[in-house]
Amino acid sequence: MNDILNLKGSFNQNSSNRKPGSPKLPGNTIVKTEQIKNLITYLLEMKRFWQSQTILNGCLISVYYNKIAAKSNRVQGFLSYGSALPNSTIVGAKFSDGQPKHIITHFVPLKAIDESISLAGQTIAILNQEFGGKVTDVEFNAPNSLKDIDFSVYGIVKTKFQRIIVDTAYVEKFDVERSTVDANKTSIVTLYDTGADTKKILGKLGIPIFNERIIDDTTILLDNNYLQVLLQKAPYLVAMATENISDLAPSDFLETYTEQYRSIPAPANEPTIGVIDTLFDERVYFGKWVEFHNMMDENIPIEPSDYNHGTAVSSIIVDGVAINPKLDDGCGRFKVRHFGVATSRAFNSFSIIRSIKEIVTSNKDIRVWNLSLGSNDEVNANFISAEAAVLDQIQFENDVIFVIAGTNKKSNEGEKRIGAPADSINSVIVNSVDSGKNPAPYSRKGIVLSFFTKPDVSYYGGVQGNRIAVCEPLGKSEVSGTSFAAPWIARKLSYLIDIIGLNKEIAKALLIDSAIGWESRKEFDELSLKGHGVVPVRIEDIIQSPNDEIKFVVSGISEKYDTFNYSFPVPVYKEKHPFVAKATLCYFPKCSRNQGVDYTNTELDLYFGRLNNVGKLLTINKNKQSIEDESHYVYEENARKSFRKWDNIKHISEPFTPRSQAKKIYDNRLWGMSIKTKERLNPRDGEGIRFGVVVTLKEINGVNRIEDFVQQCSLKGWLVNRINVENQIDIYQTANETIEFD
Repeated sequence: MNDILNLKGSFNQNSSNRKPGSPKLPGNTIVKTEQIKNLITYLLEMKRFWQSQTILNGCLISVYYNKIAAKSNRVQGFLSYGSALPNSTIVGAKFSDGQPKHIITHFVPLKAIDESISLAGQTIAILNQEFGGKVTDVEFNAPNSLKDIDFSVYGIVKTKFQRIIVDTAYVEKFDVERSTVDANKTSIVTLYDTGADTKKILGKLGIPIFNERIIDDTTILLDNNYLQVLLQKAPYLVAMATENISDLAPSDFLETYTEQYRSIPAPANEPTIGVIDTLFDERVYFGKWVEFHNMMDENIPIEPSDYNHGTAVSSIIVDGVAINPKLDDGCGRFKVRHFGVATSRAFNSFSIIRSIKEIVTSNKDIRVWNLSLGSNDEVNANFISAEAAVLDQIQFENDVIFVIAGTNKKSNEGEKRIGAPADSINSVIVNSVDSGKNPAPYSRKGIVLSFFTKPDVSYYGGVQGNRIAVCEPLGKSEVSGTSFAAPWIARKLSYLIDIIGLNKEIAKALLIDSAIGWESRKEFDELSLKGHGVVPVRIEDIIQSPNDEIKFVVSGISEKYDTFNYSFPVPVYKEKHPFVAKATLCYFPKCSRNQGVDYTNTELDLYFGRLNNVGKLLTINKNKQSIEDESHYVYEENARKSFRKWDNIKHISEPFTPRSQAKKIYDNRLWGMSIKTKERLNPRDGEGIRFGVVVTLKEINGVNRIEDFVQQCSLKGWLVNRINVENQIDIYQTANETIEFD
């Protein structure tokens, strides 16, 4: 086996040289005056409605698109006012029912509606007078098509005319969104961000809000009576709402207790994993390995069963390999700092959100956290849960990573989407498989927001006839569920981060890359149940590679549009590169829950491959999203489907088959890597964002060329560190001892 190589070197940074061109119509498009007149009708209705409302100092207007709209295809003429562009006024986004189409909500002053109506009328006049009432994409996009028009006669500048025409091609209508949430239950409610103080807005409606019921500037806890008032008087204010008290997703316990294990060494310098779960029974045999903190309100009654789930989860993290020898991962034992935040029956989302913030802030020394609690309710198709959003924010702001169970369904339930907080984008979400790597019968399905790959990975969480052994307060028990798959992944991540010393970006990328292998072409159903694949049992299979593979990791920081290094010396044999390649990128973006389906603020786009004779990077997956030549335009829907645009995990790969051929070499024999940064909202959201990339080069003839690669990397200025873990593995294997049951 070859060691993985950690290459340390500098990445260059370049700003984008793209300059926005004039607005263009998509191919095979005709814009007619009737379409613009219809949009004016909708705008007049919006004006009438908002003139009668006095709660807000502005208007919430939703734009209904006829497709999934890229940032460049969103309205730039309509809803603009002064120097403000409509993109800066976006406060929410969701998809329509059925075939996904964007519905994007803006908060604008009333004068923006007036200005839009005026611009639309002037555009109609030009369209009628100069184009006979309609214009095709061929006419409109021609370089000199507008040069003979005197726009001053019509009272509009050319650019605004062009923008209104292009907007019309993409927009179906304008409307006001009205929330239809269940008003009979206490809920966590998020209002559209209008810049106004939430307490003052609700005060106008007769709804008092106290500080202990506030999560952030726009998210509050409302009981059913006040929620009914809000929905009756101002339903358009509600961007999203979720029930506060949720039943826990079920887990399967086969409670055939046997006597507890008799011995375990005293803890020493092992890493500590944080566990947020139900309560922990400190009387178990491994109790000295767990530091327990009870975070429950003292007024909540506690039952003996409230200790089972949390104790079982921590038993896997501490001593899972001793009680499940078939799952010996070579990682040894871990200490646990366990925080009890829920009973076994239900959890209070609002309380857990506040508890998690406090827990992570007060325990900065812990970098890997396990959360095996989840809601029985399905996640919403159009927004991230409040719990997941808080976890994503924590992981963006802090050097921590969460491992979360993918939640379970009951045996008599049909297909069911995952439950909160398994919709967290920055976390590692874990589903369960059987020993044959088939989805467990209790598995629930992603995808999140119709696009993000969740779960991330799968692991062995036990099934009927082959359950996971755990320790509960009364002794050994056999269990199954995603709750008991997640702790195994937390162990591996802690090993990579706390023992090997990798950053969380590389650790997560290595984990996911190991699950993918060379089988990157997965169908939607497989992705939605198993994620990127099943993580190998042994840690060696993650941190080492076969002799015919060169696996290396690089990490860096994105400071500008293009972060690149063109100095990767892929070995040459007989004037060719005898390799196929794959690469996995991971980063932890800032996210905005109030943006709905457009949740991640930053996109990092990965390119890796040879450099041709004019210095262009020929990426291995033929991704042309960021190629400056406009002939390479990629539609937004295809970019999301084919190249995972806006997903914070990118995997690019060449197929490895018996017919794989060596690659042509160019004058410059080096390979390059480029990471393009794009922003959805604030142009600085991605500035300083860290990334990790795992690259694998597979020699098609089975030859080990790692020494050649190491030598050439050193000559090119790379500092090459071998991730050699044999010493650490020996220490942990020696420390482990077989524990027998009486």
